[in-house]
Amino acid sequence: MRFRHPDGSTVHLAYCTNVHPAETLDGVLAQLRDHCEPVRRRLGRDRLGIGLWLAKDAAHALVTDPSALRGLRCELDRRGLEVVTLNGFPYEGFGAEEVKYRVYKPDWADPERLEHTTSLARLLAGLLPDDVPDGSISTLPLAWRTAHDPERAETSRTALRTLAERLDALQELTGRSIRIALEPEPGCVVETTHDAIEPLTAIGHDRIGICVDTCHLATSFEDPHTALDDLTRAGVPVVKSQLSAALHAEQPHLPEVREALAAFAEPRFLHQTRTFPTPDSARAGGTPTAAGLRGTDDLAEALAGNALPDAAPWRAHFHVPLHAAPTAPLTSTLPVLKTALTRLVGGPHPLTRHLEVETYTWQALPPELRPRGRAQLADGIAAELTLARDLLTDLGLKELP
Repeated sequence: MRFRHPDGSTVHLAYCTNVHPAETLDGVLAQLRDHCEPVRRRLGRDRLGIGLWLAKDAAHALVTDPSALRGLRCELDRRGLEVVTLNGFPYEGFGAEEVKYRVYKPDWADPERLEHTTSLARLLAGLLPDDVPDGSISTLPLAWRTAHDPERAETSRTALRTLAERLDALQELTGRSIRIALEPEPGCVVETTHDAIEPLTAIGHDRIGICVDTCHLATSFEDPHTALDDLTRAGVPVVKSQLSAALHAEQPHLPEVREALAAFAEPRFLHQTRTFPTPDSARAGGTPTAAGLRGTDDLAEALAGNALPDAAPWRAHFHVPLHAAPTAPLTSTLPVLKTALTRLVGGPHPLTRHLEVETYTWQALPPELRPRGRAQLADGIAAELTLARDLLTDLGLKELP
């Protein structure tokens, strides 16, 4: 979906296909047929943007066979779909029964991460619509925190500088500008937008910027105004933003709240949980974070006894459907998304032109909230995009055909 900003530029809205995990090219083609085109039809649009996720095997098949890439591009066109952004964070196995910590491998100290992301950039240059010169790829925020030391940190930065040089060469060859966005996430080396400033300014290349995921922003209790002001002052480009909402519990000390939270503690994904420190935090447990919070790596861990202080609200990294907040006593951080979006695209000029709804947790919801079949999933994704569209038009953007 495309929107005209009051300044005349085009803002793109897509939804991320990691909600339909597929490891192979055949699986990706099936996604377009079975999921993406039905969502487009529900929205009554001739064209729908998708944030494509290409796992290792699918990317390899495309980058080694130009005819396969042409075939994918033709299939996108035939089904009324377009791609201006890729999700390059998960490498493989995102549809496994247990993902957890595996999603952070390989990290940016591993040469395979550089090679995979280079392949994605080449593919995106070939998938961009003819009238769109710029593409974006979100990626791992360097590494999970426990897998990082000064040597690996320098290796990571060297890899990103090498990638920037390759992106320069790619633009010279194709005329397409591809940028990479580190996506801060709780528990990672780059956990918050503030954490991203030092490494990105050290890399010092405008092709390497940040992806502001509004679920992650909220989970870390970051104020959107402060975060975006700091990024602007530091000259860090917001390459893309993922529109998502976290799980919020206002009174986690109450038994009924813990019971409600427990329904979201599932075995597939990590649901990092954060809260403010309290005088008894040291006794209550939880790991101190660089942002001054207390946290656990997963929601089930937070719910175990006194693992996390419960005198202040909790937020968990669980991508809640945008249009369907949990019932009381829980809610979502949709207000954080709205505030961030106002700052991102509501000013005289957009801070980013690539927006992506990224709710990949539909099948990880409590059983009674999960979609039953493809049709209900398509209805839910279309409802999320409708909400995002309405937020954009309320900010003065005009939806384009």
